[in-house]
Amino acid sequence: MTGVGTPDFFYREAQRLGYVARSAFKLLQIQKQYKLIKTGSSVLDLGCAPGAWLQVACQSLGPLKNGGVVVGIDLKKVKVPPLHCDSRVHTVCADVMNLPKAKIRAFSPQQKGFSVILSDMCPLVSGITTKDAALSAELGMRALDLAVGRAAYSNPDNDIKGEEVNGYHSSPADHGVLRPGGNLIIKLLESEDAQEFMPICKPLFTKASWLRPKATRSSSREIYLICQGLQL
Repeated sequence: MTGVGTPDFFYREAQRLGYVARSAFKLLQIQKQYKLIKTGSSVLDLGCAPGAWLQVACQSLGPLKNGGVVVGIDLKKVKVPPLHCDSRVHTVCADVMNLPKAKIRAFSPQQKGFSVILSDMCPLVSGITTKDAALSAELGMRALDLAVGRAAYSNPDNDIKGEEVNGYHSSPADHGVLRPGGNLIIKLLESEDAQEFMPICKPLFTKASWLRPKATRSSSREIYLICQGLQL
């Protein structure tokens, strides 16, 4: 079994092809299967360090002349990788857990939100299974909240346009930054907490499914929730 940090096929391929990490192949597989990022898409990458998903996202936008944008946010300061990225890629050093939606929306074209949100955020693993799963779910819920807004996933039957929802009046600040019809990827650690995401996301998107990419290490409990076509 390949251990963490041990060079394997994906590690060697990443070096050969100029990706900054083997995790690039996870998004490459997702993109090949689901085609979430289209030519000219606006992409938000949460937890973007070290930048491999920025590279794949930029490649997926198509030629520079077709437009599009990729914005990466991470606690660490992330330098845009020189290979596979161009002037459409930007990074922001900030804590996603505390960054207001209005500020995140301001990073999008015309401040209209993003067409694709990628969350590859992962907690610092302690080795305590239940603790790590809970922290992973917290990050995942933050990604979902940023994408669709808390009011939406608390009561998905409501059309969120400023109406009173669950006893309070929603405002634009409650709205998510994912555009209608947009796609969302959330990385989670397999657990009972993670399973709670599917019934929340299914009513909000036209399709929601689980995927464990081939590049995921055998020792990892990582799994990705792929949500297509936001219906809000």
